[in-house]
Amino acid sequence: MSRIMIIGAGGVARVVAYKCAEHPEVFSEFMIASRTVSKCREIAADIKADLGYENISTAAVDAEDIPALTTLLKNYQPELVIHVALPYQDLTIMEACLNAGVHYLDTANYEPKDEAKFEYSHQWAYQERFEEAGLTAILGCGFDPGVTSIFTARAAKHIFDEIHYLDIVDANAGDHGKAFATNFNPEINIREITQPGRYYENGEWVEVPAHSIRKDLVYPEIGPKPSYLIYHEELESLVKHFPTIKRARFWMTFGDEYLTHLRVIQNIGMAGIEPVNHQGMEIIPLEFLKTVLPDPGELGENYTGQTSIGCRISGIKNGKPQTYYIWNNCQHEKAFRETRAQGVSYTTGVPAMTGAMMLLQGKWGGAGVFNVEQFNPDPFLKVLGAHGLEWHEEIGGDLGL
Repeated sequence: MSRIMIIGAGGVARVVAYKCAEHPEVFSEFMIASRTVSKCREIAADIKADLGYENISTAAVDAEDIPALTTLLKNYQPELVIHVALPYQDLTIMEACLNAGVHYLDTANYEPKDEAKFEYSHQWAYQERFEEAGLTAILGCGFDPGVTSIFTARAAKHIFDEIHYLDIVDANAGDHGKAFATNFNPEINIREITQPGRYYENGEWVEVPAHSIRKDLVYPEIGPKPSYLIYHEELESLVKHFPTIKRARFWMTFGDEYLTHLRVIQNIGMAGIEPVNHQGMEIIPLEFLKTVLPDPGELGENYTGQTSIGCRISGIKNGKPQTYYIWNNCQHEKAFRETRAQGVSYTTGVPAMTGAMMLLQGKWGGAGVFNVEQFNPDPFLKVLGAHGLEWHEEIGGDLGL
């Protein structure tokens, strides 16, 4: 029986809150805190109506205001913060957790506002401070990063003696009926997928133009989808923690129409993150674009189709070549029926709640800063399916790569 705080009030926070409310034996009460408290209250009201769970408090807080957040944490006294707001706020929330003596968990690594670049060095630098405080910080406990990293840890523990080649594959074969929309915060999403592609090979990082490498990969229950090499943050931690990896890549599906919209957005400057003058006011184009694009949290009601995310791995077992594919498929409609959120939010929120459960039950832990692949994958994966994300595996098949 534990008290936690959820920071954020978007689609992922909604899923985390619903899933925590489904497990009152672990999460006896929790607070949802965000800059927009009305959104927190809406989530709490929906959970009360759908599940009858009432032990939810709400609060308004600016997650970038360290003193204010520290005060809120000290007053509420949670054991753990689940941070599912913006990755810009990772460091300020980590600071507040250290100030208040609270464990920390997030789903995406830190990204500075003024540079479209994400890397773990900023958060890994907190290792000594969390260690000295006797606190745990869990980084990247969504799906990718998160479950994909735990899938890799399972492969290393049970399937391979050495992992040599890792390909993380992420397909969204859903249809939300909009001309153009992003599946999570547009500002973060567009910054992420318009960066140059990067992959790891033979001890070096190789950079290529965005969307310049394509493979038509076949996904379970979905079929062939055009998949593009992009950079994704878990590659950085996985090649560090599994040093036998010779090559690591990340693939994501994009339709032709989506990429056309994306090119137009970039070509007319709407993906810019530098301020511009508009009628005597400074605005950031990408922030303005975010206000006119559909809210990802409101896509779920008419969303059909499914996601398929997994790891395709090859290496050595008992001196012989081995292949392994482990994946999850998630139905948007099923996710919405359960949590009033679409599948991309669901696949991020369920692992965040599950990781929190691992910490609170003592199955994960330790003083310091950890990526999820550093923990035992078995207890997490044992319950992930029961929490709504069933996973499947195939040993010895054709990886299609």
